[in-house]
Amino acid sequence: MNGDLPIFSALKARMHWNQSRQKLIAENVANADSVGYKPRDLKDFSKTYAATGRIQAVVQPAMTSPTHLAGFDQLSGFSAQKGMDFETVPSGNSVNLEDQMTKLAENQMDYQSAITIYTKSMNYLKIALGKGK
Repeated sequence: MNGDLPIFSALKARMHWNQSRQKLIAENVANADSVGYKPRDLKDFSKTYAATGRIQAVVQPAMTSPTHLAGFDQLSGFSAQKGMDFETVPSGNSVNLEDQMTKLAENQMDYQSAITIYTKSMNYLKIALGKGK
């Protein structure tokens, strides 16, 4: 039922993007002490989704050093991009934990907003069909 309505498919795609971004931010934090590690982030959801109306091709993370932690298998179809280098230590690592924690909080708020809109939309649909409160 909800796959036929554009609002629900867009909200599902947004939540899927937020889940993928959460994994990537966690990978950045996990590699905060890895030599030469560069933080990555996902491309902006609105540009990705608006351009195609669908999820892009799967991207595989690459381990560029044996000291890096293994990444997750897929980014769930969203394209990754290297993050901005605010500060690079002599070992070549440029993960800024403050920046990553800010992105994490922002991502959690975006995900919660999408869930709230999804839930309210479902409730309105149930009311319109006479099956809600």
